[in-house]
Parts: sequence; structure tokens; C-alpha cells
Amino acid sequence: MAHEKGNRLGKAGEDAASLYLKSLGFEVIERNWRITAGEIDIIARKGNLTVFVEVKSRSGNLFGEPEESITPAKVAKLRALAQNYIAENFVKGEIRFDVISVVADRNGGIKDIRHIKDAF
Repeated sequence: MAHEKGNRLGKAGEDAASLYLKSLGFEVIERNWRITAGEIDIIARKGNLTVFVEVKSRSGNLFGEPEESITPAKVAKLRALAQNYIAENFVKGEIRFDVISVVADRNGGIKDIRHIKDAF
């Protein structure tokens, strides 16, 4: 049951993050891009900028802000995954790694979205 709730929260957070990025003029080109080594939540493009986005969602900040759960190991993994994506898709131009932190209320409504550009 808790896992199902977490999956719903994660999807709601990614949906909110995608809409937020679109409102900034980004084109969301991939969601949940996955290879054996792992997954990138969102890959978006605006002009010659490609952004790899890690979305962190929580239902409150009792245990810290959502983005605080990103460890150095996670950063290394995301960077390696992005290198795979860049090579496979011949990505040119500027690359950036962002975090979008989403806090939801008890009913699943979005309370707060924070966009941390160039997070790592």
C-alpha cells in the first residue's frame, strides 16, 4: 500500500514538473528514459539547451526537503546515464542537470515546486 502511494506521488510530481517545464518554454522530449543502469525522470530541451531533470516528490517536508535525498552516488549515476543518452541521441549544445522538488499536500495536491538549476 505504501509503495503504491509512493508511485502515485512520484507520478504526480513528474506530471507537475513536466507542466512546469512546459510553462517555461521547454519541450519535454523524454519521461522516465530508462536503460539497464537506471532511469532519468525528465529530459527537456529549449533552444540548444538540453536539461536532465531529477524530480523528487514528498508529501511534506517533515524529513527534510525532497532534494536533500539526492546522494553523491545518485549524482554520479545520473551523470553516467546522461552520457549514455547524449551518445545514443547525438545531443549537441549546452547540457544542464536540474532538480525539481515537489511537495504535495495530504490530498495529493501540489503545494510547492522548486526548480534548482545546475544542481550538480
